[in-house]
Amino acid sequence: MMKEADIRKYAGLMQELELTALEITEENKTVRLERTPVPAAREAVTMTLEPEMQKKREPLQENSDYISVKSTIVGVFYASPAENAEPFVKIGDRVGKGKVLCIIEAMKLMNEICAEDDGVITEICVTNGQVVEYGTELFRIRR
Repeated sequence: MMKEADIRKYAGLMQELELTALEITEENKTVRLERTPVPAAREAVTMTLEPEMQKKREPLQENSDYISVKSTIVGVFYASPAENAEPFVKIGDRVGKGKVLCIIEAMKLMNEICAEDDGVITEICVTNGQVVEYGTELFRIRR
């Protein structure tokens, strides 16, 4: 059995790297740790966009009718659960709080990014397979 100190060490690593799940196998025993993802930050973040995404984005106002969904981790953005599958959401889709919007792959772990509020997808700000940084705007949702 894995020692409590080791489990705490891995839990700390998960928090530091903002992972939602981690599975460790030692001596033919497997331990899987999971945690609830931290909600995306709502403050404005300065970022460099990929060349195809260079269009001017107006910063969202605090009392805006729009919600900016930002990446909570560094990784690869995936719009669908599998290569040939339908995307989780499209522009114009109505989403509810908790609806999976995309997956960010970080260190071979798939992290679901979920809607924090009800609304309608008005913009998808990144492309499938794009590497995103912490704070990269992924979606805009109209309340």
